[in-house]
Amino acid sequence: MADDDDNEKDGEKKSKGSLVTKILLFGVLPLLTVVVLVMGTLFFAGVLPGGGDHGGDHAEESADAGDEGDGGDEEGDAEEEGGGEAMPAIYIPIDPAFVVNFASQGKARFLQVTVEVMTRDPEMPDKIKLHMPVIRNNLMLLFSSQSYDGVSTLEGKEALREEALEVVQQILEEETGDPGVEAVYFTSFVMQ
Repeated sequence: MADDDDNEKDGEKKSKGSLVTKILLFGVLPLLTVVVLVMGTLFFAGVLPGGGDHGGDHAEESADAGDEGDGGDEEGDAEEEGGGEAMPAIYIPIDPAFVVNFASQGKARFLQVTVEVMTRDPEMPDKIKLHMPVIRNNLMLLFSSQSYDGVSTLEGKEALREEALEVVQQILEEETGDPGVEAVYFTSFVMQ
């Protein structure tokens, strides 16, 4: 009888041992494998800190050495300031919309333009807001100096948009030392 009790205890230990083994083999081990694979992929893709381009400091040094003799192209400078990646675009509305009038063949004409500027510098929105009175004044003068026929075509609107960009960049360059704005967009353009 003692032998039977020992055999029953051994059988229970084996079944408990085999249950733990099955849980480890079919539950925990595959889960750990998936976690390691996902983490490794994220690391090498550069999503996790320290991953991505191996030897990034060395690559930056060689890029800096290559830029010394080329006169400093603008794209390389933008990437250098952004840490190698392009910063996301930041859109700043110039509110309220501009409403100007101008004469066209003896008729009073009106132009309403809603303007937004785009930058990638996170400090630029504060600088733009600080100098908003000058920006609005100079844009108002630019818009009111236009002729109806000049801005009624697509080419005329595009030329006006480029002139507005130059005006904003010139103000920011004078006031902050950095033109800072990459583009000006007309989000509404109504002529009457």
